[in-house]
Amino acid sequence: MNTIARLKKFLTLFSSDLAIDLGTANTLVYVRGRGVVLNEPSVVAIAENRGKKQVIAVGNEAKQMLGKTHAQIQAIRPLRDGVIADFDVAEEMIRRFISKALERRGISRPMIVICVPSGSTAVERRAIQEAAENSHARKVYLIEEPMAAAIGAGLPVHEASGSMVVDIGGGTTEVAVMSLGGIVYSLSVRVGGDKMDEAIVSYIRRNHNLLIGESTAERIKKSIGSAIMPSKGDGEIIPVKGRDLMYGVPKEIKISERQIAEALAAPIAQIIEAVKETLEHTDPELSSDIVDKGIVLTGGGSLLKRLDEVLRKATGLPVSVAENALQCVVLGTGRTIEEISKFENILTSMY
Repeated sequence: MNTIARLKKFLTLFSSDLAIDLGTANTLVYVRGRGVVLNEPSVVAIAENRGKKQVIAVGNEAKQMLGKTHAQIQAIRPLRDGVIADFDVAEEMIRRFISKALERRGISRPMIVICVPSGSTAVERRAIQEAAENSHARKVYLIEEPMAAAIGAGLPVHEASGSMVVDIGGGTTEVAVMSLGGIVYSLSVRVGGDKMDEAIVSYIRRNHNLLIGESTAERIKKSIGSAIMPSKGDGEIIPVKGRDLMYGVPKEIKISERQIAEALAAPIAQIIEAVKETLEHTDPELSSDIVDKGIVLTGGGSLLKRLDEVLRKATGLPVSVAENALQCVVLGTGRTIEEISKFENILTSMY
């Protein structure tokens, strides 16, 4: 290995530049030269002592406390609908995740590329950028989530050809058409995995007088959630435990795949409507490209059973789920720091 190659390898090894997918449900961190090194829930546990709040846990450890804390401890999610709801807590969460990802002390301040929803306001984007900057970053760039998802899914975003991506995250669904390294049209709707969980909680409460928590609803969605009702019968059936609202005691019931599909009908209809609206605003030449290449689904919500089939029937277009859909956004963001000169025009800054 010659001297230049050794130098490049050395610089890559000790580079601390980061790509962050700051999601409502999970935060993923990509380190240049090392790939995705962290994937943890965007949850923070806070203890209150003499009127002062102190963060005691983040990520996996904090998520285990959701719905199980006493009066002195709160387990909260500092992001809602893809944007920061509690600035101080989000800032501390980002700082701790960066520390976990780097695993080294005394390292130079990293450059950070962080994702933002395409429909976020200037104030919301500034809040995300400031939270990252206050975590000892030397420079912070923003990238819109659908663009990052498209890059991560391997779509040819720089070509003079239309590419369409639907990124279904925890808080938002991002629908966008891209060409020549830019977003031609995008639509961000505040419906995603969280709204699906809320729909399940509401359905079971309304139809069975049983109160369940968000974690239980998420488990049900992952286990038997489907975008289409079974053609015959009730489909798979699982036991669900919660609190009986009539008598106030713990209770177990049986829930079917058919019932969960019925519960998820409303949020899925909103996603379909967002896709149709985006297609209506797409230029004819780009539309012809999408007819050939189809629509690519990314994000955790895209893994809902038979969702691609629903969108295929609603649009008449080919629909596919990206490989490694859960990590498409962070992998796309990571690629921008690996090839910064190629993607520099895609990155923005609020300052």
